[in-house]
Amino acid sequence: MSASKPQESGEVRFGHSLNKEEEFVARRSNTVLQCLQKFKIRCSQDAVPNIALLGSGGGQRAMVGLLGSLVQLDKAGLLDCILYLSGVSGSTWCMASLYQEPDWSTKLETVKDQIIKRLNGPEVRWTDTLAKLKKYYYEKDHFSLTDVWAVMLVASYVKKIDDCKLSDQWDQFSKDPLPIYTVIDKQSKQREEGDPWFEISPHEAGYSLIGAFVGTSSFGSQFKNKMKKQDEIDMLYLQALCSSVLADEEEIWKWIKALFRSEKMRKDPHSPPIDECYQVLLKLVNMNLDVLKGTDPSACDQSIRTTLTDLSGGQRQLIHQLEKLNDDKAAGKKAAKQYVMQYTVDVCNYLELKLNFWPFGRSICRCIAQWIWGRHYNFLHNMTDDAVPRALLESETRDYIDARVLLNSPYFSVLRKERDIDLIISLDFSDGDPFMTVTQTAETCKKLKIPFPEVNIPSEDVKKPKGFYVFKGKNAPTVIHIPLFNVVNSGDKIDAWRKKYGTSQVPYSAEMIAELMQVSGKNFAINRAKLLEQIRVVAEAKYFQAQARQI
Repeated sequence: MSASKPQESGEVRFGHSLNKEEEFVARRSNTVLQCLQKFKIRCSQDAVPNIALLGSGGGQRAMVGLLGSLVQLDKAGLLDCILYLSGVSGSTWCMASLYQEPDWSTKLETVKDQIIKRLNGPEVRWTDTLAKLKKYYYEKDHFSLTDVWAVMLVASYVKKIDDCKLSDQWDQFSKDPLPIYTVIDKQSKQREEGDPWFEISPHEAGYSLIGAFVGTSSFGSQFKNKMKKQDEIDMLYLQALCSSVLADEEEIWKWIKALFRSEKMRKDPHSPPIDECYQVLLKLVNMNLDVLKGTDPSACDQSIRTTLTDLSGGQRQLIHQLEKLNDDKAAGKKAAKQYVMQYTVDVCNYLELKLNFWPFGRSICRCIAQWIWGRHYNFLHNMTDDAVPRALLESETRDYIDARVLLNSPYFSVLRKERDIDLIISLDFSDGDPFMTVTQTAETCKKLKIPFPEVNIPSEDVKKPKGFYVFKGKNAPTVIHIPLFNVVNSGDKIDAWRKKYGTSQVPYSAEMIAELMQVSGKNFAINRAKLLEQIRVVAEAKYFQAQARQI
């Protein structure tokens, strides 16, 4: 890959070395060095410890929790120690908000106030939401539910439609940690073949473990003979790509129902008879909702068939016949969902082939029925490289989804050998077991032969976690694990805090945001001395190793 600006490159890069542009870390390392010297920690220019901060998923809990943690880390004087900032799901919402402001880490208090003001402000206007969704649809080769999710959910939480591009940040943040957003390859996860771990930085996007990358601005473009350029994904879409696990099928259908009912949409003049076709789509939505609720969808089915028969002048439609639901509720619901998926696709195909009605609305229904998320051209399609699994080379498209489906923390983005991480600070905002991320990572690393410390958690700590854990291993990075709610900052009310700050509830109120900021910040205020000591240990160990090599 050339040393030109990353957004100008359309080449696919194979190899485990870092992107040349990531050499930016040398500039950030100067900041780290100066920070450590303030604390009189022995360190040298050629032996600066590489420290990564990880934010887990957890919806708005993760977004606000990460922000509160960073603010307190800054007050403790330790934010400048961080070289990489990597996130999954809700934590990426915080990251995207921070990196809207160049050099945010030098003025975090001001940036924090701006973010909170926006979160407490008005929602994005419906007309802007609709305009953005249409823009996604008409400008992409592959439209998916991730586009819907971006405007439906992400914009409603972060209160902004962020049109900026990640690659635009490549030279604007020399004073900040390098951001790494993480997702997984759905097909690799499902078939357990290839490398599911996928990272996106301002420089490039690609598979973390097998070492296959493309310039970030070219991610999603088609590499077939001559590159077919697609517009670079914007930051709103990137946040949706990273947080799709929060998707609830019933809620999506309800939102689409409101979309179809809006007066603006009903005035779309694509093809007559408009009202009847809209009614078919609305009935199709209701039919899907009936199946999800376990109620009888036959009335919607009959209404749809009658309307389509009238529209076609009495011609018979090739649409699956509705079957009686199984008496076994679980089996019956599963079979009904399978049926209604094909039924939805059939109706959409009919509206397309016979009436050419409203491709935008049809595509949304089809995407929901087939549950298509994060579909992009596969930049590895028909490439040749022995290190890349054949399955990754054969498919023309790949689907990228929330990494939380597989692991709710972005460990594998920083466990790349070439990033040479000495210390990982893991912030866990998960719903459920607060140690699952670190224990799963330890198990996976053992299978993949990736250096990682052994993790043993006392059984009593699962329900009553402490506020600060340190895991060490030979030739492995030190890992600090900090559960959001713990006996130190939450006392005996951990369950009450978890319930109050759910990971999938409606946007938090101003009071809740302020309270969660304070609670998450306590983890660094209380544990500042412990954290500083671990930073001192890894920094001085690296310093003495460098000194020994020079003898």
